[in-house]
Amino acid sequence: MSPNIAKKQRFIGKTAIITGAGSGIGRATAIQLAREGANVALFDLVNERNFELEQKLNKLRKDCALALDVDTSDAERMEEAVRQTVERFGGLDIVFANAGINGAVGPIEELSLSDWEHTMSVNLTGTFLTLKYSIPHLKKKGKGSIIITSSINGNSRFASFGWSPYSTTKAGQVAFAKMAALELAKFKIRVNVICPGAISTNIDESTEFNEEVGSIVIPIEFPQGAQPLADGPGKPDNVAELVSFLASDESIHITGAQIVIDGAESLLS
Repeated sequence: MSPNIAKKQRFIGKTAIITGAGSGIGRATAIQLAREGANVALFDLVNERNFELEQKLNKLRKDCALALDVDTSDAERMEEAVRQTVERFGGLDIVFANAGINGAVGPIEELSLSDWEHTMSVNLTGTFLTLKYSIPHLKKKGKGSIIITSSINGNSRFASFGWSPYSTTKAGQVAFAKMAALELAKFKIRVNVICPGAISTNIDESTEFNEEVGSIVIPIEFPQGAQPLADGPGKPDNVAELVSFLASDESIHITGAQIVIDGAESLLS
């Protein structure tokens, strides 16, 4: 066994879909689950970094990873990607609906309809489609685990001025997760939602700031250091460990949970 493979092997014979897998939290989770024995389907729009991760994981364990060029807001591409995953690995056990964007940031009256709809499409519709096409395969297995990445924004924190589209999608994901958890409980499919605070990822690349955002900001002075548990943002690996736990049978009685992972950041705001 490779020394790079973690001692825990909780996912041998299991298959996971991870959206937004090419970077940040998605990438860290893909590595974590693969090290614990899972086959991983990597859904992402950016081919280069996704295929690089596929190669990395297949060196870790032969043929355990499949990279797919997927826009999670595109129903046809999502359905086909899920089909390819099941065809390649023989089933589906874990779904990590993690893909998302920050989108347009600005005063409500300055945001265009297309700004609003784009954020809704990627964050909310993308989550819906991920579950829609995955659930039939989880039902065939007789159980499964779904984890959705939301945020403290829109749930326990509301001081990110101009982030109304993003925060709305994040609140919507929490409601969707809880509805899905109740609907799917009788099929032994668990659905949980995680709410990260500031995590060191490249999601800021998807932020589109409107120059008028400064006009709506209310000055807020925080204590020194935004996260009491750390000197800065959390790490993707911190979140990957939580996702791994929620995907495993160690959390067999946890569903419909909304778990904050922010180093107590939201308690300050």
